[in-house]
Amino acid sequence: MNQAGPTIIIDTREQAPLSFTLPSERGTLPTGDYSVKGLEGFIAIERKAPDDLVGCLKNGQRERFERELARGRGLDYFALVVEADLPALAHGNYRSDMHPRAVIQSLMAFSVRYRLPVFFCPGRDYAARVVESLLLKYTREVEKRWKAVA
Repeated sequence: MNQAGPTIIIDTREQAPLSFTLPSERGTLPTGDYSVKGLEGFIAIERKAPDDLVGCLKNGQRERFERELARGRGLDYFALVVEADLPALAHGNYRSDMHPRAVIQSLMAFSVRYRLPVFFCPGRDYAARVVESLLLKYTREVEKRWKAVA
């Protein structure tokens, strides 16, 4: 970790990357959209905008999304950050005919099935702060573990 903090890795497939105060660079991640340089095999964060999330819950994309979640389960820490608050999803504030109850129940099932923390964020700026905070907190916890061993 450099003086400014860890470097955030943004997956090259991320089409609308979030902006951070910490240093960041593009890289290929095996799982998720965001990680920490040097810790890519240990932590990843998956980010979803509401329309993208709901699209991933429908039949055509659901299997691919669940494979991503299953890979995430193999990491030390993996989370889903949604660019919408829970009431917005529950009221169907997205472009899809999928029933809001089905959306919420799918997320709850994934939370249990994949031990997946889900963070609901009202907008991109808040989502960026949550992603950055999770990555920074994880990095600090890893540093504490290593210092305890040394």
